Amino acid sequence: MAVPDEDADLVRAAIGGDDAAFTELVRRHKGTVLRSAARFARNPAELEDLGQETFLRIYRDLRSFRGDAPFGHWLSRITVHVCYDALRKRRREEKDISLEVLAAPVADPSAGNGPSAQLARMILDQAMSRLKPEDRLVITLFELEDRSVREVAELTGWSETRVKVRAFRARQALKRLIGGDDER
Repeated sequence: MAVPDEDADLVRAAIGGDDAAFTELVRRHKGTVLRSAARFARNPAELEDLGQETFLRIYRDLRSFRGDAPFGHWLSRITVHVCYDALRKRRREEKDISLEVLAAPVADPSAGNGPSAQLARMILDQAMSRLKPEDRLVITLFELEDRSVREVAELTGWSETRVKVRAFRARQALKRLIGGDDER
């Protein structure tokens, strides 16, 4: 296996059954995984679950890592897929999200610099939660993580054309939701 990054020895050792090597990989990449997953999680408990699920999946699938790209890239792709799966599951569980939340008080006063920023953030969060999982994923990767079309395509496994079309449609859907036009 030709792993072209600083994690090569740890990956080889972990594949060979060295639990300490896998623990070191987790230690090295935990922050990156949690930062990515934070864009998809609604609360600290969900973020922790996403992080754990990501590393469980990595542990389970580590033997399938081919080493033709850096370990960090493979890890990012798995993180995106875990988050995407969580979005789809959440969407199924919360088909009918009530707009009453918009009238509720802001739970986290540190979310913005004032009432207007808090309200805007709350409206955006609600609109994002109502998007299809694919739309939320592409908006998160493009707008919140500032990824390129190529990066989004690599992380999702979609073609660049599909990424562009999905991004356009997702932005349109988000505008409709924020603007109050709720038909889909």
